[in-house]
Amino acid sequence: MDKIAVLIPCYNEEKTIAKVVKDAKEALPEAVIYVYDNNSSDRTVELAKEAGAVIRYEYMQGKGNVIRRMFREIEAECYIMVDGDDTYPMEYAREMADKVLAHNADMVVGDRLSSTYFTENKRPFHNFGNSIVRSSINRLFHCEIKDIMTGYRAFSYGFVKTFPVLSTGFEIETEMTIHAVYNNMQIENVIVDYRDRPEGSESKLNTFSDGFKVLHTILKLYRDYKPLEFFGLCALILAVVAVILFVPIFVAYIETGLVLRFPTLFVSGFIALAAIQSLFAGLILSNMALKNRRDFEYRLALVTRRLQHEGKS
Repeated sequence: MDKIAVLIPCYNEEKTIAKVVKDAKEALPEAVIYVYDNNSSDRTVELAKEAGAVIRYEYMQGKGNVIRRMFREIEAECYIMVDGDDTYPMEYAREMADKVLAHNADMVVGDRLSSTYFTENKRPFHNFGNSIVRSSINRLFHCEIKDIMTGYRAFSYGFVKTFPVLSTGFEIETEMTIHAVYNNMQIENVIVDYRDRPEGSESKLNTFSDGFKVLHTILKLYRDYKPLEFFGLCALILAVVAVILFVPIFVAYIETGLVLRFPTLFVSGFIALAAIQSLFAGLILSNMALKNRRDFEYRLALVTRRLQHEGKS
């Protein structure tokens, strides 16, 4: 088992990968540097190997698929994940690793948004999107995470071996954050500088299509992790609609003794039934989510014991 493993997912990063690997080796001389290539068509693999990285491959396209492969294969006490585009200075890696190894952090967030991100990043919709994602998750999950979409993070062994990777693309950072928040894992924050990509290096993130995927992921995970809140809100909306449709009919009945609009009455009744069903669905799924929390704590305890056993042997 490695003490520290630096994980670098890569797709066509020949302009920067050699520098990222060298910077990682200088910042963390004891670490093993892993570059996972995701079907690059340029010299990424050749240059990473020359710089001293261990090369591995993931042939299913997408950052989420690469991270799933990394987390399955690598055994380490501390994991540092960083993008291969040289936008994150590696001098912060030591502080992030120390928070995992010495301060028991489960996930350390490399916070770009509190430093130079908004001035360095030249894509204004990215800035706007990051702000929306951060505020949405903090409101929905009642937390105060400083940077949701950062690709610069550190993880504990327990986090990596219990995190179910479901996303295939750039939604993975959102999924990681919500998983850590929901399971009450220890999250630390390190403010890091951000620098824009060097000339000739292109971002693989599509502002609109990937942005919609991230928002869809937030909504889906909110439904899965907070079912009572999600379905309770649906029930409230349906109940309000049912009441709005029913009140005029009821008022007319009081005044005339007649039901003048039977179709509207039937619709309001069915909507009211849907509201009741939604509420009970939320209650049932909430109990199931609670059981999943208990099962997760049990799995985490087993993984922790395994790490302790590895450390003694």
